[in-house]
Amino acid sequence: MIRSIIIDDEPLALELLEDNISKVANLELVGSCRTAVQAIQLMQHQPIDLIFCDIQMPGINGLQLVKSLTQKPLIIFVTAYQEFAIDGFELDVVDYLLKPVPLERFLKACNKATKLFELNKKAGGEIQIPEKPRKYLFVYADYNLIKLSHDDIIYIEGLKDYVKIFTTNLAKPILSRITIKALEEQLPADEFFRVHKSYIINLEHILSIRKGRIKVAETEIPFSENYKDVISRITGKLP
Repeated sequence: MIRSIIIDDEPLALELLEDNISKVANLELVGSCRTAVQAIQLMQHQPIDLIFCDIQMPGINGLQLVKSLTQKPLIIFVTAYQEFAIDGFELDVVDYLLKPVPLERFLKACNKATKLFELNKKAGGEIQIPEKPRKYLFVYADYNLIKLSHDDIIYIEGLKDYVKIFTTNLAKPILSRITIKALEEQLPADEFFRVHKSYIINLEHILSIRKGRIKVAETEIPFSENYKDVISRITGKLP
């Protein structure tokens, strides 16, 4: 099955796409999202193979969303605006459908996506050229997707469903709605260390370590007994 989501701010458009997807045997609809932010949050917790995405949406539009994805699923744009077609195909999307979409045209796009999905599955068993490691990530804050260099992140503080990200180049921390666990999974494990249930630190910004505390830049971060092995991995010694 191809796991898919819909992103469209128009309720009627969502209903029509949901109905069309129900007619395709090998498509599983995982979720319908009214905004790009909802889709980002969903994709942080569930693997998605195919996105049906509108372009003109409030906040982050479809083009911005697709450009921000580091692990890009198959994309089919479904929009009322023909003028974005060139931009869409430059992003290597599967297809570009104009509303209202006839069922026959929708099924044709799904067939193209299915063929590419099967090709990707077969290619997965072959030797792949390793991708260049990313040195950045995107987080959503203040109605924007903000690009953060790994090197600029000093530490991260978790606050239930939010995180505060402290950086070298901003006076105030970035507040983003994402769990600390979900953000930890996006960071390289050899550079960022969870030292407390509420804190992740960047190894490059550690200044000193003493019993129960780690000094990062001008801040002292607590570490708990549960994470003592992490301190040992960082220093090669018992704290």
